[in-house]
Amino acid sequence: HRGLNDRTIDTFGLGYSPKNPKHFLQYAVAKGYKEELLKELGLISMNGNDFYRERVIFPFYNLSGKIIGFGGRILKDNVKAPKYLNSPESEIYNKRKTRYGLYQARQDIRKQGRCILVEGYTDVLSLHQSGIKNVVASSGTSLTVEQVLLIKRFTHQVLVLYDGDVAGQKAAVRGLDIFLEQGLNVKIVILPEGHDPDSYVTELGQDAFSSFIEKEGQDFILMRAQNIAR
Repeated sequence: HRGLNDRTIDTFGLGYSPKNPKHFLQYAVAKGYKEELLKELGLISMNGNDFYRERVIFPFYNLSGKIIGFGGRILKDNVKAPKYLNSPESEIYNKRKTRYGLYQARQDIRKQGRCILVEGYTDVLSLHQSGIKNVVASSGTSLTVEQVLLIKRFTHQVLVLYDGDVAGQKAAVRGLDIFLEQGLNVKIVILPEGHDPDSYVTELGQDAFSSFIEKEGQDFILMRAQNIAR
């Protein structure tokens, strides 16, 4: 129902883990991979079942285009299970050094001279599909110096988009001092209440959405000063 097309699915390598709890395990072992290694990387659970079964799979890429980890989103409603499962830390995956979508966005970030930062995987996918391709996601993790330095390799300008609710507004100013400490310029856009980047770009379309974020972008330092003044 998100309306993602085949090109977007291929660009980001989206997949699906079937219901069969041994499907991936059997496939990987047949290819010569050891079960203990699969457990170490979080691909199967300690009891030997596929870790991501019945979930949409979002691969995490490094800047060389190699897959280093995964996020899995459940499709069922009203079940007692986490909405998202992510790969554990390993020798090849370190979440402090990873931004979702940066591999796909890196050239457009350089071209546009700016990086757009959103919260979720589907926000990245929807904006990319609409033609706004210089976008990466925080994916619910706290911003780190390593992640900021990754972005700084491509631009010194950052535009942060957050949901138009109270939690989104609080998140918009949390941890962004790291950007300033590393010499980046930051603007923030708070979307209308009830919207996230995915829903709002779908409603407005690329041109109107781009105009909105250009008009509504607030300088982070001024925003902080105004909040302190209140």
